[in-house]
Amino acid sequence: MTSPRPAEAAPGGRGPARWRRRLAALRLDLTPLRTSRDFRLLWIAGTVFYLGGMVSYVALPYQLYHLTGSNFAVGALGLIQLFPLIVCGLYGGALADRVDRRKVLVGTGIGQCLLTAVLLLNAAAPQPSVAVIYTVGALLAVAQALQRPSREALTPRVVRHDQLPAAITLSSIGLQTGMLAGPALGGLILASAGPAWAYAVDVAGLAIATVFFAALRPYPPLAASVQAGLAGTVRGIADGLRYAVRRRDLLGTYVVDLTAMLLAMPTVLFPAFASDVLHEPTALGLLYSAGTVGSLLATATSGWTSRVHHHGRAVVLAASIWGGAVVLAGLAPSVWLAVVALAIAGASDMISGVFRSVIWNQTIPDERRGRLAGIEMLSYSIGPLGGEARAGLVADAASVRTSIVSGGALCVLGVGLVAAWLRDFWRYDARTDEHAVRERELREAMSAQEAAAVPDAVPDAARTSS
Repeated sequence: MTSPRPAEAAPGGRGPARWRRRLAALRLDLTPLRTSRDFRLLWIAGTVFYLGGMVSYVALPYQLYHLTGSNFAVGALGLIQLFPLIVCGLYGGALADRVDRRKVLVGTGIGQCLLTAVLLLNAAAPQPSVAVIYTVGALLAVAQALQRPSREALTPRVVRHDQLPAAITLSSIGLQTGMLAGPALGGLILASAGPAWAYAVDVAGLAIATVFFAALRPYPPLAASVQAGLAGTVRGIADGLRYAVRRRDLLGTYVVDLTAMLLAMPTVLFPAFASDVLHEPTALGLLYSAGTVGSLLATATSGWTSRVHHHGRAVVLAASIWGGAVVLAGLAPSVWLAVVALAIAGASDMISGVFRSVIWNQTIPDERRGRLAGIEMLSYSIGPLGGEARAGLVADAASVRTSIVSGGALCVLGVGLVAAWLRDFWRYDARTDEHAVRERELREAMSAQEAAAVPDAVPDAARTSS
């Protein structure tokens, strides 16, 4: 008779212990929240910001679709926002490398509050104006494009270099929490009270987030890398663009995401997909929330990501799975199958985003971080906006299902072609990449100098500004 395996012989055997270690490896690392006051403020502000913002994200297409009855009219909002995003995103990146990033967050937060209040007043009018929606939508794109580079460029300043993967994952949790609750809340508010109340929730969220931004410490630039004036700003932007293009690992993060979002962004079709294809208009909130549920599940079990070093390869695979899941959603015969497919797509998108952010934050020097954050913002904003316009055009010309399925299939093909073109991105290894090694050594040296200067200080954002 054979002796029992160790896992069977005793509860504390090697088998259960091994499984406990594996489960522990999936747990989130909460160190940045515990050790950095300013990361906590950014995390809370971001969660509230996205909660309110996603309510408006649902309300805007809903209102436009019901006012116009056209899918393209909904997608056209993205086209109108495209130019402000390009110009102001690049300028916002240069601004983040030249002025106090906290001031940028506060000023643009106030601007977004006022603009969303205009949407509220327009929605409350007896005959809401489509022109007002488009105009304010363009101005909101300006404010958001100016703000986002400063917000994202702050992450490497408020946590230590070795805590960046954990900080990025925690930021994703906050973002996804807001994005999960926001669409569901927006759907309920739209069904029971109308768009005006949805915009009111967004105004409140923006105001609260701006208060938390104001509570941050000042974060002036570490080095004067962008000169004042139009000529200095243009030279700074050009320098950032050259840097991004020269580094093929960075170029890969932008091109893969642009390809995936431009070809396979079905969100704008959700109102028509729920009402006209699935014949379940009350399922609109589920469709909007499904991707976020998948993102949250992936984030909550993302401890394994810290053991992955080939980040480019992970981005390519995750983006390919996103496209395949969009195909399944478009073919789904029922709401629940579509929801499951969209959840898989959301999980894949989150994994891709985590690895792209790790590459950015662990390899880009702080004096260029704002400008590169502006370029990053364009890569993941232009793609969805253009993708929404593409989806609306194909849906009006053919059908909603055709638009969704063809976009997902083209995404898989396009991402594969990008990976074949940018072989350096596919082979990227964080352990040996020259930029990752240099930034790691630089920040470790700066942390050691700060620790020597203030040996008894409690670790916090003041000691992790490197």
